[in-house]
Amino acid sequence: MSCMSVLTRDEAHSRARLLDVHRYTVELDLTTGDDTFDSRTAIRFTARADADTFVEIKPTELHSATLDGQPLDPESLDGNRLPLKNLTAGTHELHLHATMRYSRTGEGMHRFTDPTDGETYAYTQLFMEDVQRVFGAFDQPDLKAVFDLTVTAPTGWSVLANGLTEHLGDGRWKAAPTPLISTYLVAVAAGPWHSVRTEHRGLPFGIHCRRSLAAHLDADAEEILDITRACFDRYHEKFEEPYPFDSYDQAFVPEFNAGAMENPGLVTFRDEFVYRSAVTDTERQTRAMVVAHEMAHMWFGDLVTLTWWDDIWLNESFAEYMGYQTLTEATRFTDTWTDFGVVRKAWGYDADQRPSTHPVAPERVDDTAAAMLNFDGISYAKGASALRQLVAWLGEKDFLAGINTHFARHKFANATLADFIDSLAAHTERDVHAWADAWLRTTGVDTITASVDATVGRWSLGLDHEGSRPHRVTIGVYDRDLNDGRTLVLRQRYETDLPQDGAEPRPGTRPALVVPNDLDLTYAKIRLDDTSLDTVLRGISGIPDALTRAVVWNALRDMVRDGDLAPADYLATAAAHLPRETDLALVDGVLAFAGAHIADRYVRPDQRPAALATLSSLCRDLIRRTEDGDHPGLRLIAVRHYIDTAAQPETLAAWLAEGIVPGGPELDPELRWRILARLAVLGATDDALIATELDRDPSATGREGAARCRAALPDPDAKARAWAAMFERDDLSNYLFTATAQGFWQPEQADLLTDYVPRYYRDAVAVADRRGAAIAEAAGRWAFPAHAVDADTLRLGEECLRDADPVPALRRKLVDQLDDLTRALRVRQA
Repeated sequence: MSCMSVLTRDEAHSRARLLDVHRYTVELDLTTGDDTFDSRTAIRFTARADADTFVEIKPTELHSATLDGQPLDPESLDGNRLPLKNLTAGTHELHLHATMRYSRTGEGMHRFTDPTDGETYAYTQLFMEDVQRVFGAFDQPDLKAVFDLTVTAPTGWSVLANGLTEHLGDGRWKAAPTPLISTYLVAVAAGPWHSVRTEHRGLPFGIHCRRSLAAHLDADAEEILDITRACFDRYHEKFEEPYPFDSYDQAFVPEFNAGAMENPGLVTFRDEFVYRSAVTDTERQTRAMVVAHEMAHMWFGDLVTLTWWDDIWLNESFAEYMGYQTLTEATRFTDTWTDFGVVRKAWGYDADQRPSTHPVAPERVDDTAAAMLNFDGISYAKGASALRQLVAWLGEKDFLAGINTHFARHKFANATLADFIDSLAAHTERDVHAWADAWLRTTGVDTITASVDATVGRWSLGLDHEGSRPHRVTIGVYDRDLNDGRTLVLRQRYETDLPQDGAEPRPGTRPALVVPNDLDLTYAKIRLDDTSLDTVLRGISGIPDALTRAVVWNALRDMVRDGDLAPADYLATAAAHLPRETDLALVDGVLAFAGAHIADRYVRPDQRPAALATLSSLCRDLIRRTEDGDHPGLRLIAVRHYIDTAAQPETLAAWLAEGIVPGGPELDPELRWRILARLAVLGATDDALIATELDRDPSATGREGAARCRAALPDPDAKARAWAAMFERDDLSNYLFTATAQGFWQPEQADLLTDYVPRYYRDAVAVADRRGAAIAEAAGRWAFPAHAVDADTLRLGEECLRDADPVPALRRKLVDQLDDLTRALRVRQA
């Protein structure tokens, strides 16, 4: 049997012209053992002409296949393709019976046994082409069909699906048939779920998690359901088309690879969103944003679905934009765009400056393997930024009118970028097609550089625009507060379009600070004029608006990455101004960049202790300033980052022994594992203490914590065991692989790890080849020796890309890692 084939765009278009698929009747039996399950599928479809085609399935064993009652040879299965030869025009029925393997990597039907209580759960993640791991299908997004699903599950389990489910007795569950949906959107979640159910606007709503998390879900149930209801109501104010499915369930599932998946009627989330430990309000906002994002997909993605994967950006960018905007309008989280600016935009800017960048809307994605690589900062963050700019340029009224036309024209069907642009163009005089070409078909980040000229009583601002896109930007003009020199006050904001015709003279004295893109409505790097830069370095905490501070912190971040601002200057600015920062997303974002990028990579090894000392001193300052108990989120962020940057173990060991940070917080499982991981890095704990902690917290998260800690021990035997677990044995789940990788490489242990750097390239290529895309992604993202910033690591990586032929998911990650490594080397030389 040959290896699995990826579906090409041309094959999909040919098959879509040939076939009309009507209904899938699927029967899954999850009672046949721990490793495999039974899968039976009947597909009713019409062929429009006499032709050959194929159906996809990835079984352990294909027992039988019949077409219109005539047997097909199971041995004709070639990789994942079963040929259907000599089809005649007309209606057909295909029956497939197979044994399928459960996944341990979050692809297909993932099976998980909870170490806390021994209960087992199974759920599907069928995105892109993983439906073939669960049942046979014509697996492409534009062959929508009705899905009629029956699941046999063990006694005591309940079964969730896209539609309402009914227990027929004897463990058999039947789901209501779906409307027309794509194969990748079918969903099943089976197990002894803990469920909280309610109704809203006549529809059943439910939230679900594994039993061991029941108390944690119950504690947050009202918050999650309030967000769900608020977003649901707001989308019904924006969209003329009502919610198109019969119920709305949200299942928090274990070992999930993505943040969440927009299966119609049954959204699946990673169950880290059921918080076991203390979290900040920003983390609650992130969970709320994911709820809002996935709900937007019910219309954009599920009701109207892309025709082919080149338009995946439109699904994700739309949901990303709508998620942040709707949360801002409909819930208590009114500052979501600050978090977007800090976290998501940085992701987009970084991705867009790497060799692997691509247009938001690529002209052509040739196959599913290439499409999978486009789930990145371009499709999510840059695309959402582009839509936000489009709304600023078009006006929200015309934008929403275009969206509603799009839903009306294409509901329960498929659409392309051209269809979307046509729907928008129907409601505006503006040239949306030209805008789309400039914004969506190009790559790279534009740069907007400010220059200020001043004479007596007048000043003018010139904006040098490097790039090809039109921008509508808001300029913020600030003066120092005469009563308090540390504070800046807004003199005026005005909008302008770029490119512009020269500098415009303005009355008044030269301002202390001019911020191009003040409200962050466009997507571009900004460079401040010299006076403004000096004002920012001395007084960034005096800027009144958090979103403006986010724009300026991003500018400083970009300058460090481009070698235009010394890392030490960034650290000094953080040390001086973060103690006065009130926005949690900003504090966390600045500390994360300062730690993971500056201290770990951008400064030379001999400068690292001083960088860590600056950061831990800053965190101690924040901890001191939050002793009043009024800022628990800020204090939690400071404690976390203090743990991560501590160079001496004594304070951390004392906290762990006492079970509390003096003055709070008490150490919950997340903080205990975090401290233990840092003590492991510093050589101040051992296997026995890790085992004791695991006895205290035997949960799945505890297992990951223990794996991370054991891999972090500065001991040759511990490193050898961790390496073998990742690269020689193939029994680690996706989450345990990631945890082990996170612990393995540590800048403090560079000498101990030298011999593993060349081994990484050989072993990562092999494990990615054996274990597939999810592990390939984890091996490239988490197991890469990011601490080894030197020419040898770069040379070995380039040789690997040239000679070793890594699978596409790993190749893409390596290209990105090596570009980041090259940038770190440049920053060090600068």
